[in-house]
Amino acid sequence: MLAVVTIREVAQRARVSVGTVSNVLSESEKVRPELRKRVEEAMLALDYSPNQIARSLKTRTTKTLGTIVSDITNPFFPQLIRGAEDAALDRGYLLITLNTDDHVDRERRALALLRARKVDGVLLVMAPDDGEATHIAAALSNGTAVVCLDRMPRGIQVDSVTVDNRKGARMCMHHLASRGHRRIGMLSGSPALHTAKERLEGYLDVIREHGWPEIPSLIRHGDFRLDSGYRIAKEMLLEAEPPTAIFASNAMMGFGALKAIHELGLHCPEDVSLAVFDDFPFGDVIQPRLTVVAQPAYEMGRRGAELLIGRIEGREKTTGPVQIELSPELIVRGSTAVRR
Repeated sequence: MLAVVTIREVAQRARVSVGTVSNVLSESEKVRPELRKRVEEAMLALDYSPNQIARSLKTRTTKTLGTIVSDITNPFFPQLIRGAEDAALDRGYLLITLNTDDHVDRERRALALLRARKVDGVLLVMAPDDGEATHIAAALSNGTAVVCLDRMPRGIQVDSVTVDNRKGARMCMHHLASRGHRRIGMLSGSPALHTAKERLEGYLDVIREHGWPEIPSLIRHGDFRLDSGYRIAKEMLLEAEPPTAIFASNAMMGFGALKAIHELGLHCPEDVSLAVFDDFPFGDVIQPRLTVVAQPAYEMGRRGAELLIGRIEGREKTTGPVQIELSPELIVRGSTAVRR
C-alpha cells in the first residue's frame, strides 16, 4: 500500500514552512509568487492530494460546483459544460453535472441533492416550467449561489448568462428574406421557455417589418427535441401551401426538419431552405451544411462559472443580479438558397 504524502513532506521538498504550504492550499494572497510556484511544483512532483473533506470542515466550503442541464443529448450543452468545467478547474473547483431531461420535478430533486452534498454553488439550465420556480427561490434564500445559463426563471432575480435570442432570430429571418423567401415556417420551442418566446418574437418582428401576414399554420410549437422537429416540420410541409423556407428554433428540431424534408422526397435547399438557431460541432460536415445562428456556448459556460465563483469567493460584490447577455453570430452555409 502506497504511503500518503503529507503536507510536511511537501514543505520539505519546496524548502518552505508548513504554514506557507497551508496558505497556498487556502489560496491566500500572502504567499509570494516564487514561493507559490515552488510549492505547486513540489505537490505535483509528490502527487500530493489535500484532504478536501477535512479542509471543507474548516473552511465551510467544498470547492465543488453543481451543473444542472435540461438535455445532455443536445450538442449545445456539452459545449456549455466544457466552458464551465475549464473555468472551474482553473480556480481549483470540481464540477458535478446532472441531467433533467426537461422534467421540472427531476430538476427539483437534482437541486436538492446538490444542496445536500454542500456544493458551493449551482449553474442551472432550467427545464420548461409554467410555475414560479419556487425551488430556485428557496435555494437562493437559503444562501446557495445560483447562476442561470441560457434560460431565465420567471419572476426571480438571479445572476445569469444568456444570449440575445431575439437579435439572433431577427438576423436569421432577415437573411431568409434577403434570399427572396416570404412564406417562412417557424419551428418554435415550448412557450414555457423564455428562449423560445424571444426567438419567436424575433421571427414575428421581421414578418411585421415586411408587412407580411401572420399565418398561424406557419408557426408550430415543439419541445426542442428531434422528434418534435420532425413531426411539426412534416405537418407544415404537407400543407396545401407549404413554406419555401423553415427556421428551426434550435439545432435538434432542425435535424428533425431535415429528416422530414428528406423523407418527403424534397431537397434542401432546392425545394425548401433550412436555417437553425444553434451551431454544433458537426454543423459544417453534414449535407447540406447548415446555415445557423451560432451561440457562444463555451463562453456562456465559462462566464457563468466565473460569475458563480466570484459570488462564492466574495469578489463579485454587486448587490443586484448580474445579467450578462452575449451576442449570437449568423453563419451562412449551403442549406439556404435564393427562392426559385
